[in-house]
Amino acid sequence: ARVSPRPAMSAGAEDDDTFNIVVASDVHLGYMEKDPVRGEDSFLAFEEVLRVAKEKQADFILLAGDLFHDNKPSRKTLQRCMELLRDYCLGPREIAFRITSNQHDNFHEKHHRANYEDPNYNVAIPVFSIHGNHDDPAGDGGLAALDVLSTANLLNYFGRATVLENIELAPILLEKGSTRVAIYGPGHA
Repeated sequence: ARVSPRPAMSAGAEDDDTFNIVVASDVHLGYMEKDPVRGEDSFLAFEEVLRVAKEKQADFILLAGDLFHDNKPSRKTLQRCMELLRDYCLGPREIAFRITSNQHDNFHEKHHRANYEDPNYNVAIPVFSIHGNHDDPAGDGGLAALDVLSTANLLNYFGRATVLENIELAPILLEKGSTRVAIYGPGHA
């Protein structure tokens, strides 16, 4: 059988269909934060992820759990995280993809939509995140630190199961040009 070569594309046409995604997990912000030698390690690593995403003009960042080392991070850790997200992920840049799934099923905060669709925010690099076993929604109100970041419109928290006996996943369906991607994100249960 003979396979026809792919039709020639003009320069940059492939970018119209190609997702550029930066994936990170197990950042563990706040790990050993009081240690004078290693206290900055997790923040430096997270900043590197964000810097690479900005330099490579990523369409979005996918955080696959354990952004924080504790489910109740210190105020210092939470503030540093928010500062880094603001510095690297906010700004005037057009988002080149769209969500085609029902966002009410994807995002469980009050507004039920991706942060980049909020007309009051300029999101340059959307961040999608699930929780891990270190930063799970536990304790008072069943909230995670990711809920705070989502409420502040700094990231899109998804994959949270409210009924653990019957976990249902609603993938985030993304479309860029002719490319479609489904992101399934079961947070740690």
